Amino acid sequence: MTENPPMSNASLELPTVGLLAGLAHLHQTVLVVDQNDRVVWISDALRELSGRESLVGQNVRALFNAHECHGAIRRQVMQQGYVANEPIALVHEDGREIPVQLSVGPVPNSCGSGLYLAVVRREEDAVDETSIPVAGMGYFRSILDSASDAVVALDRRGYVTYANPALKQVLGLPSERLLGLPVSLAFSRRGALDGLAEALRPGRDGQGVELEVTRKGGGTRVLSVTASPIVLPSGTCGGTVAFLRDVTDQRRSETDLALKNQELEHYVHAVSHDLRTPLVSLLGFSRLLAQDYGDVLTDTGRHFLDRIEQASRSMEMLINDLLELSRIGTANGQRDWVDPLPVLKQLANELKPRLEAQGIELALPASPPLALCVRTQLYQISSNLIGNAIEHMGERDGARIDVVTDGTEAGVRLRVTDNGVGISADEQARVFEIFHTGVRRPGARRGTGIGLAIVKKIAEAHGGRVWVESEPGAGASFSVLLPGA
Repeated sequence: MTENPPMSNASLELPTVGLLAGLAHLHQTVLVVDQNDRVVWISDALRELSGRESLVGQNVRALFNAHECHGAIRRQVMQQGYVANEPIALVHEDGREIPVQLSVGPVPNSCGSGLYLAVVRREEDAVDETSIPVAGMGYFRSILDSASDAVVALDRRGYVTYANPALKQVLGLPSERLLGLPVSLAFSRRGALDGLAEALRPGRDGQGVELEVTRKGGGTRVLSVTASPIVLPSGTCGGTVAFLRDVTDQRRSETDLALKNQELEHYVHAVSHDLRTPLVSLLGFSRLLAQDYGDVLTDTGRHFLDRIEQASRSMEMLINDLLELSRIGTANGQRDWVDPLPVLKQLANELKPRLEAQGIELALPASPPLALCVRTQLYQISSNLIGNAIEHMGERDGARIDVVTDGTEAGVRLRVTDNGVGISADEQARVFEIFHTGVRRPGARRGTGIGLAIVKKIAEAHGGRVWVESEPGAGASFSVLLPGA
């Protein structure tokens, strides 16, 4: 269905294009009227039903007969908010009168601009056989009546044919009040119609849309709406069934958790910066002490001074990792399609001295698929996983680390596998915890226990995940899944 082009008359205000498209999906024969009874938009189906080229800018009385009835409708709209299924005659271009039912209500989301929505249904379509799949099957209806989630069934013209009792908990009004109403009017004063129209749009089977609704009597709720077509025994589409789940408390908890995480990240960032100042002083003075007074210190004194510098360097690494961890999720950067191979080759060159010192062979993929990510964070993931494999390799002949990337339906998987000492089942459950360093082999560098936590946080910030597979003595395989587009 095509939409009518926007009107050139600036004095006639149109709702948003998205809302008009949604109305056309919900109800084929529909128009929008301003407070002076002028038509500001009319659907193609209603224009064809009336046999007229266009009514935009004209008085709506040119389309409907029985002015007194229309005036009564306007009065009821002003007083009650909407009126449904009012009998009236639609006047065809050739003069014929077509009996229709007219439902009128204020256009939702129009910010008090005085626009009214009129939904037209021919009287011959008033009793729709598509209500049979819900209303005519007592057993299944009893199941829907007892469901905790709100359920609404619509016929092919967007009129409510069934609403279960749970809808009262969502909208604050009895479900029987909605029966026979166009769904656009049933939700117009209580919800975001454009979001509902998007959920009911053909081709979105089972894909949820969230919208905010205002309950009768006050209070805003967040609903997750999923819809699917009702398929009749003949194989034809008989309408739509929509499921409305109240996710207000869940979204509020997620918001509170996100705020607390943000506060924690800011706190870690601030503390890490504050720790840098005394640490720089400590490193500077210990270096001066070694340079200026090293010859007068005993071997024990020089040993203590070395221990101070080593501890300071470890603290510096810890602060740097904490700062990096705090930045993830707050400054993710621009995601782009990144070729992992140049990143991995850069890392191989940087790690070459460590790899050669331990006799480890590093194998890289020949032509990995592109990953949708932040390039610097792909570098961090690869660096931490390969560095972790080097650190926990242990002494063995034929030491080897393999980096493999492959495309899946879910995205791109980066896998780093080693033939080192492996990880016990108990350790696997904790390896991604912050500050957890695991069992350190003799002579290995002391890590901060933040590297794998950074990998996990980057993966989750990209909407992916990370996991490990390992057996003691049989090496370990760390995998990171980065979703596709």
